[in-house]
Amino acid sequence: MNPLSLSSPDETLAWITERSSVQIEAARAIAERLRTDPPGDALEVLRAWDDISLELGNCAALASLLANVHPVEQVRSACEDAEAEVDRLVTELSQDRALYDVVSTLDPAEFDPLATRLLEKTLQDFRRSGVDRDDATRARLTEVKERLTQLGQDFSRVIRDDVRTVRVAPERLAGLPEDWLAAHPADEDGLVTVTTDYPDALPVRMFCHDADVRRELTVAFLERGWPATDPMLRELFELRHELATLVGYPDWPSYDAEVKVIGTGEAIPAFIDKIAAAAAGPMASDLEVLTERYHRDRPGAVLTGADTLYYEELVRREHYDVDAQLVRTYFDFGKVRAGLLEVTGRLFGLRYQPVDDASVWHEDVAVYDVHPAVEGARASRLGRIYLDLHPREGKYKHAAQFTLTDGVAGRQLPEGVLVCNFSRGLMEHDHVVTLFHEFGHLLHHVLAGHGEWVRFAGVATEWDFVEAPSQMLEEWAWDADVLATFATDAEDRPIPADLVAKMRAADDFGKGFQARQQMFYAAMSYYFHQERPADLTARMRALQETYAPTPWIEGTHMFANFGHLGGYSSAYYTYMWSLVIAKDLFSRFDHDRLFAQETAQRYRDTILARGGEADAADLVADFLGRPFSFDAYAAWLAGE
Repeated sequence: MNPLSLSSPDETLAWITERSSVQIEAARAIAERLRTDPPGDALEVLRAWDDISLELGNCAALASLLANVHPVEQVRSACEDAEAEVDRLVTELSQDRALYDVVSTLDPAEFDPLATRLLEKTLQDFRRSGVDRDDATRARLTEVKERLTQLGQDFSRVIRDDVRTVRVAPERLAGLPEDWLAAHPADEDGLVTVTTDYPDALPVRMFCHDADVRRELTVAFLERGWPATDPMLRELFELRHELATLVGYPDWPSYDAEVKVIGTGEAIPAFIDKIAAAAAGPMASDLEVLTERYHRDRPGAVLTGADTLYYEELVRREHYDVDAQLVRTYFDFGKVRAGLLEVTGRLFGLRYQPVDDASVWHEDVAVYDVHPAVEGARASRLGRIYLDLHPREGKYKHAAQFTLTDGVAGRQLPEGVLVCNFSRGLMEHDHVVTLFHEFGHLLHHVLAGHGEWVRFAGVATEWDFVEAPSQMLEEWAWDADVLATFATDAEDRPIPADLVAKMRAADDFGKGFQARQQMFYAAMSYYFHQERPADLTARMRALQETYAPTPWIEGTHMFANFGHLGGYSSAYYTYMWSLVIAKDLFSRFDHDRLFAQETAQRYRDTILARGGEADAADLVADFLGRPFSFDAYAAWLAGE
């Protein structure tokens, strides 16, 4: 099997338009044959339905990727149109009574367990799409879904394109690393422009001594998307609620949670409050230390999010002898990228072969074919990965793995894309951890791309388990022996083990603080959907007072650029839910022998390679030998 051959950048618009049309029409043709002349063999009916998913998935995946990364706006717009067309067809087919009648009459007694699971999931999809509702309801559902697609695209586009800036005199940037200052010279007016993109914003908020600069940039960062996205989000929440009620659910969180590990909407606030309670003591301890240090500089002032990153860094430097500016000298981007490939290759038995002649959408993109580490192994090529890791205008602003193709045994290779926004020079260790995390999604996608059914390919597990494998891979970015293999300074000296130990101790500071901040985001995600408040700002402020460690910064509207309200909807709790599972998974590894092959191989085969072939809770139980528990997370949070 050969990987997908992309067009050259200047031919992408015509190519993507033609390709999308062909794939959508192919899916329509398969559906028509199923309606009018279905195969006599039940398994072939199921295969035909999966073939529709393959065609539409291939179309939507590429369109979604290029809509977020292609440098030409016209191409991005065309890809958004293709995404919308796929969504319309998915809605149409999922509400087609004739297709439902064909699939629902299949006898699962004729299937193996995996085909039976596919049939069950397919029938559930039909039901959740309203196939059993009357004509008027199905028509309204179609309208709602089309509008939701448009709103989601508009919301993402505004966030992606709304890059704000502050302009300051160079002397006000004292405290910033020398390499950062060198990359940001003053303009003809004698001012330095700082953007809200992460490679600019994070160092300024961490290191700049001028509190007014930190506050100005923080406010600009929090104000992205405001006020444009406020009405979009309110309409989004109302329409999601309407969709859920039209198909028989009391609210959107109930509808959304049904297909997740958590199971019910009511369990979401209970989980949020459980984590908030467990983190209350650690948060108070963290906040006491942080506030005491802050008040040395500003007696009696109220600590806010404009100053937390800076004072967390001060505490780590003064209490734990960890200087982030020293730490970053060990994390040159090129070395980190090479180290990431070496570490994950060694851990999971993989080899990454550069593909220098591959067509890409931008010159920054690096391409690798993924092979088994052992030459001559059964599968000569497991998949292909693309690394698009630096910021540019019009590109997705966060960090994520995008699917290019889902892998299906004997039909097409799994291909995935890592889209991030890292510095080209020295990296903060936090960004190194993020890179390991996101690469975990990419590995999951490739390793789970060799099954029989596209429905279960790649990261096809429940959405509140998706983050767990990536969160666990972060542990390798914290191990001194692992880091020593690639984290070296300008003289090629590896990062000292005692510095890594201090970094880990310093990282323990703030766990309660960060957990409560995450619960604020999770509560906002849930209650915005559950209550659909008319005044999102007021409700955000109230939730921040209840859950967050620091108060609202007056005049800011952080929710307006909280992109997870689009993809994760009411389920942002999943990051912490997954972390609970990740800590339990990691408990099975020997922390002194992180490359022990027996455990790593069993984890790869039991968790990663299975994709969506079983419920996540069952996959985890297979690996752990028991159901997952809260114990490992609770011990970690308590510092035990």
